[in-house]
Amino acid sequence: MNNTREVEVVVVGAGQAGLSSAHHLRRTGFAPDEDFVVLDHSPGPGGAWQFRWPSLTYGRVHGMHALPGMELTGADPARPSSEVVSAYFDAYERAFDLRVRRPVDVRAVREGTGGRLLVETSAGTWSTRALINATGTWDRPFWPHYPGQETFRGRQLHTAQYPGPEAFTGLRVVVVGGGASGTQHLLELAPYAAATTWVTRRPPVFREGPFDEDAGRSAVALVEERVRQGLPPRSVVSVTGLPLNDAVRQGLESGVLDRLPLFDRITPDGVEWDDGRRVDADVILWATGFRAAVDHLAPLRLREPGGGIRVEGTRVVADPRIHLVGYGPSASTIGANRAGRAAVRDIRRLLAGTAQAGATEEDAPAGATSDAAPADASPDAVPAEYAA
Repeated sequence: MNNTREVEVVVVGAGQAGLSSAHHLRRTGFAPDEDFVVLDHSPGPGGAWQFRWPSLTYGRVHGMHALPGMELTGADPARPSSEVVSAYFDAYERAFDLRVRRPVDVRAVREGTGGRLLVETSAGTWSTRALINATGTWDRPFWPHYPGQETFRGRQLHTAQYPGPEAFTGLRVVVVGGGASGTQHLLELAPYAAATTWVTRRPPVFREGPFDEDAGRSAVALVEERVRQGLPPRSVVSVTGLPLNDAVRQGLESGVLDRLPLFDRITPDGVEWDDGRRVDADVILWATGFRAAVDHLAPLRLREPGGGIRVEGTRVVADPRIHLVGYGPSASTIGANRAGRAAVRDIRRLLAGTAQAGATEEDAPAGATSDAAPADASPDAVPAEYAA
C-alpha cells in the first residue's frame, strides 16, 4: 500500500523562517494539512530558541523581530528568552492555525516522479511540488579540530550545550570564538570561573555608533553575494563587527576580553602555542558558530564546487522547486520574515506554471494584505547565538 501523502508545499522547520513561510502560504490561500504541511523536529514550539540557556534573558536578546501579523508585546525582559519566544511561537501557531506536525525528523529529500519531490520523514513520506527549507543552523554546531584535542582530560562543550555561568564555578575556562556568543559567555563566566582565557582566529572588530539601515543593507549584501556564488554563507554579524556596549567596554577595561590568537595544539591539561606559551584549563568552550542544517537535501546534489548552495533570493538556482529561508542573508528574524514572503510568491508562480522569480505586490491574491516591514524597521541582525 502506498502511504505517501501529496501536498503542494512542504515547509521543513518551524522556527522564525518556517512560521513566516507558513503564515504567507496560509494568507495567500493554501490550506494547512491539505495544500501544505509544516514539519518540525523539535519537541515543542519555539524553534531553536527553546534550547537557549536560562541566563540568556529576553532583555539581552538583540535583533528579535516579531513574526508577520502578530506582535510580541509585554514580554518580561528578565524572563529567559527560551520561555518568552516559545510561548510567543506557540500562540502564533494557534492564532493562525498552522497545524505544525512535531516531532517529525526529515531524513531525506529525493527526486520523485512527475516533477515532484519526495520528503522522507520519521512520520512517513510526503510528495510535494515545492519545498521551503527553514531548518536554520542550531542542529549543526561547528567544532573545529586541533592537534591533541582527543587527549584533553577536561570538558569540551559548544555554545549549543552551554548550561549557564554557574556550571563553571571555580574552573579554568578557555573560550574559543570571536563572535557575540564568545563575548557573552566570557562576560557571564568571569565572576564564577577561577580564570578565563579568550582565543580567536582573527582579532575581534568592535563597532561603535549607530547601526543604521544603510549599514545593515551593506552587510546583508556581502553575505548575499557569497550565496549567489555558491559559497557557504557567513552570518551577518561576521561582517558588521561586535557592538561596543557598556558591558563589552567593562570587559575590555577589566581584561576579561583580552584576546589571544588561536593556540596551536591542545594538551591533556590545556592549550599551547608554538612560541612556548601555555594555559592550563579545565574546560574548553567552543563558541565557534553553526553551519546550515541542510544534510537532508544531499540526495538532490545541490551543493556547488565552492561548498555552498547557490541561491538567488531564496530560490535554489539548481532546483527552483526548493527555497532556502533563513539561509545566508535571511538568517535573521526580520530577514526570515521577508524571505518567507518572497519564497511564497515565487512558489505561487512556479505552481501556476510560470516559474518566474521576483513577483511584485500585485501578484498577491485579491484581498490579501501586505506584511512588508515598515521603512523604519531595524536592519537585519543575526541573533547573538549564531554569530561566531
